Order: sequence, then C-alpha cells, then structure tokens
Amino acid sequence: MPSYALLVRPALNRVYADSSVDLMAAELAVFGERVLGGRIGGIEPVRIGGVPYLGFDAEDLEERDVRYLANLSSAYALFERRDDLLAPVELTALDKFDDDLITIQKYSGKTNEHFTKLMLNLAVASSDFAGEMLDRRLRVLDPMCGRGTTLNQALMYGYNTAGIDLDMKDFDAYSTFLQTWLKRKRLKHSAEVTRVRREGKVIARRLTATVGIDKDSYKAGDALSLDYVNADTTEATKFHRAATFDVIVADAPYGVQHGSRAGGGLHRGPLELVRAALPGWVSLLRTGGTVALSWNTNVVPREALVDALASAGLKPLDEGAYLGFSHRVDQAIVRDVVIAYKGIL
Repeated sequence: MPSYALLVRPALNRVYADSSVDLMAAELAVFGERVLGGRIGGIEPVRIGGVPYLGFDAEDLEERDVRYLANLSSAYALFERRDDLLAPVELTALDKFDDDLITIQKYSGKTNEHFTKLMLNLAVASSDFAGEMLDRRLRVLDPMCGRGTTLNQALMYGYNTAGIDLDMKDFDAYSTFLQTWLKRKRLKHSAEVTRVRREGKVIARRLTATVGIDKDSYKAGDALSLDYVNADTTEATKFHRAATFDVIVADAPYGVQHGSRAGGGLHRGPLELVRAALPGWVSLLRTGGTVALSWNTNVVPREALVDALASAGLKPLDEGAYLGFSHRVDQAIVRDVVIAYKGIL
C-alpha cells in the first residue's frame, strides 16, 4: 500500500506547534472516515531528516482525495514515500484570497488560525455536506465570533459566513479591519454598518459585506456574503432565519466575562452561555449540519458540555478520532473540541 508523509506547517505559537502533529493526526482520521472512504490507515507522527511529519498509508488516492488533504489545518506539503525518497504530491487548497486575511490581525486572546481552520474542517467533514466541501458555497455561523477569525477562514474557503458577538470593541475592530483590508487589496466589494431596529428601538448594529473573489464574479452578482451582528448570542434567531446554516463553529469563552446578558448579567463561564444559546443555534442549523465547539476543560468537564449538546437535541460525536483534540494552550487552559450533529445518524 502506498505510504505518504505530510509536512506540518510551522506554527508561530510554540505550544500549538508542539500539539499540531497530534491534532492533525486526529483531523486526518476524521477526514479518512468521512470523506476518503475509510482508505486512510497507519496514521502516526514520524521524523524524516529530523523534521516532523505525519505519516499515513492510503490506497488509490485520486485527485479529489488530494484536494481534501490539501485543506488539512496544518498541512504544508505532501510527499509519497518511495523507499528513502520523498516524491512531492501537488496540493491545491480552497483558499480564495491572500493568507494575510487570516494572519495579519494580532491581538491578545486571538484564537490560533490553524486551530480555527481545524474547527471549520471538523464541522464540515462531520456534516452531511462533507462531500460538498470542495464544490458548494456553504453557510457558516460563528455565534461567538469576537474579532472574526472564523469569519475570515470561511471567506478564505469561499463560503458565506455570519457572526454574532456582544462585545462592541470586537465588532468595531473587525469592521475596521475588514473594510481596510478589502480596500487595500482592491477587491470588488460593498460593506456597511447599519443599526437594526425593532419597534422603533435600536437592538443591534450590523456589518454586512459582499466580496468578489474576482472582478468578473462580482460583476455577475456572484459575491460572497458576510454578516456580523453586534448583539447577544442568545438572541440569534432575531437576526437569521431558521435552518439557514450548514455548520456552526465557535470557540467558547475560557472562563472570563463574555457573550451574553441573559438573566441580567454577563455569563462568566462557557457552560451557562452555551446552554442558554443552544436552542437558538440549533434552530438556525440545517438538518444534517453540525455544531463544533471548543472550550477550556479546566473550567467545564467534557461530559458536561456533551450533555448540554445532547439535551438540545443534537447527537454528540464522542468516540474514536473525535476524542483526539484535547491540547494545552497555556498553564490555565487545556482546550478540547466537541462536534454534535443535527439529525439521525
């Protein structure tokens, strides 16, 4: 059986770099099961010439299979192993824009962009729409989007995307960043911030943008859409129609004040916030879609979050490769990922 080696993309964050091979191994196992027909085996970290790789075996890899592999969150290059030689396999990723859309923002608390890509990959690959990952303009919601790392990654993939967040500073920072970036890149686009009114009262601010992948597609009316509402995530259904998103991806707060004023005060932990918001999120998700959540296990045990997702009518994917994503972020944070499916497995 042919053997391959994935070169791991260097990560500026040393702690994340230490975890990246193991995380991509679990990610590859999910891809192997969900979109590559179970034809991936022998997944294990290897060192070749002192450099870390992820090794695996695969039979009958076709061009489309390689296109899936090109989008693994930390994949840098792929080689077929031929005895002591490495033969390059060309990778063509989904990316539609320059990568500074993802990397240029620098601020305290930013979610690592490789991890954000991992989350989006897991959500899509675990949904009923996995086979459409490379072809269809999926709709992605991040209901705790902060300064928009998930929104940017969705745009990079050529997906339509939406976000919700209560923090006014994050909303303003992202709105300024996106509009500045679009102008600097001279991309055909429209973008504006408006006030959302209900019964004569302003209940939110909203950034809406359309972005052309190229001039011709924009002129033809085939532009990507982005929508960011500065509002309480527990009120998500006020701003979006039911069953309109293919996947929901969110990095939950790590134990600080964040996200919602339900009950008269800010929730201090992710579990209370997620429990309050889940009914609305689930209603916005299409049947066959998934919710991907990450959180700090030092604050909330995995079992508690899995139970919350199940209580909301979702099916947590809580076995096999899906248990391989726990990793340390810093001394106070051990982050994990849980995926839950809407529908009947």
